[in-house]
Amino acid sequence: MSFTETLKSLPRISHLAAMELFAIDGASMGAIENKSGQAGSLAIYNHLAQIYGAITPEAAKKGLELFGERAEEARLNPGKHPNIDRLIGLIERNETLRVKQKFAV
Repeated sequence: MSFTETLKSLPRISHLAAMELFAIDGASMGAIENKSGQAGSLAIYNHLAQIYGAITPEAAKKGLELFGERAEEARLNPGKHPNIDRLIGLIERNETLRVKQKFAV
């Protein structure tokens, strides 16, 4: 399934403004906003958080599957897709990120 097809199968994110990401120690690790260029990543991360409760290495592996062809593009072009790069790093370092949803008003 392509990235675009995958997004159509995921839960909607219109209720989200963003998702904040935190290391286990509470340090901020960034955010993914519900805006053009990030909404697809937000949909995938939201889906992973709903299933796994956090972005674990196992969740990150599933996330790479969901990103489909974009994951391979990210591997070949580090920095082009930072939200995919983050998942690759979590797997490599065996780390977990906690998430906090910011709801749209």
